[in-house]
Amino acid sequence: MKGVLYKNFGSEYPSKTLIKHKNNILPMKKAVLGNGLKLLYYPKKGNSVVVEVMINVGSCHEKSDEQGISHFLEHILFEGTSKRSSNKEISNEIERIGGDFNAYTSTGKTCFYAKVLKKHFSIAVDVIADILQNPLLREEDIKKEKNVVLKEIAMIYDEPRYHQWILLQQNLFEKHPCRFPTYGDERVIKALNRKKVEQFFKKYYVPNNMVVSIVGDVPNWRKEIEKQFVFEKGKVSKMSFPAEPSLRKNKKIILKKKIFNTHLVLGFKTVSRANPDSYVLDVINGILGRGQSGKMFTEIRSKRGLGYDVGTQVLSDSNFGYFATYAIIDKKNIELVKDLMLEEIKSLKNVSEEEVKEAQDFIEGDYLLEIEDGQKVADQLLFWEQVKDAAQMGEYLRKIKKVTVSDVKRVIGKYFRHYAQVVLEGK
Repeated sequence: MKGVLYKNFGSEYPSKTLIKHKNNILPMKKAVLGNGLKLLYYPKKGNSVVVEVMINVGSCHEKSDEQGISHFLEHILFEGTSKRSSNKEISNEIERIGGDFNAYTSTGKTCFYAKVLKKHFSIAVDVIADILQNPLLREEDIKKEKNVVLKEIAMIYDEPRYHQWILLQQNLFEKHPCRFPTYGDERVIKALNRKKVEQFFKKYYVPNNMVVSIVGDVPNWRKEIEKQFVFEKGKVSKMSFPAEPSLRKNKKIILKKKIFNTHLVLGFKTVSRANPDSYVLDVINGILGRGQSGKMFTEIRSKRGLGYDVGTQVLSDSNFGYFATYAIIDKKNIELVKDLMLEEIKSLKNVSEEEVKEAQDFIEGDYLLEIEDGQKVADQLLFWEQVKDAAQMGEYLRKIKKVTVSDVKRVIGKYFRHYAQVVLEGK
């Protein structure tokens, strides 16, 4: 793929109370069931409702002989349950009513979601609850899905726009498990069996390791979840991640591929979302990399015609972060484009108030337009809940607006001293 619940409420906020966080009020209700399952409900007018479940497990939680099992489970749970015996039966429940149904795995979480007309809310809840509680995990399905996942891995290696990011994380980070690809180790995937998959599933797919996000206009949200998600609490151990050392010198990684273009990425270690500097990095990204008016695009493509796809990427995850700039170029221009990238970053030591304000306005518009989509809202609520508290979603733009010129200058000096250079070299 792209890729929970008990009868009694253990504790909850009063149903008419809004979740308050400092100066912000979100129209969100929050509950915790007796088995530890967290529920987040965001009332949103419209025809649709989104049900998304986050399991707090991803590739960063895997041992060396488990690498790729989180992503594999995301696949195999769609292959059949005791109630719906095949992938077709499961998918058709949502697709026959015009809904969207998918899942994804990242370094820190696995998510399953369905988006349907609100009159079909109970169907969406039933299907997701079914695959998370009653999977068959048949040996024949595991064998078949191994081939599917291995094909997916091969596709990533075939596509340099994906492969460049895998290489960056592998070489930028030294100790943090984010350096291991989410899709895992091919040898581990080939060796998977039912016992191994089932053990991992039973360990992590428990209600007190899950959060359900519901976005839409459905007053019966609590009762429906409580009715369908009835499995028992498990034992969950918190995982700590090793401290990641700073880069002390620049790194350069070149991989020759049988492609025509050369893909260049410069990556810098930064911080997780819990760090206040993450908002400053978002503003820097808005200055350097927004659309066709960002400084990188303007200098490298518009002025000089040195590349086609040019931009920046900022990632502030729940427990790690990086900033990167990238371009698709000719091999002969690697050093020139690298120098131009570094020069544009360095130029922010003289950033103007106007540039900061434009970036803030860009982020505001981009963010608010994106969360008009109910699935994006559900995703954001789950992300912020994993960072600390879903209510912080409503704080995001306020913190962006507080970023100053001096913040940008300070952060440029702090995190952009050394980089990892990744080159997928074409002909």
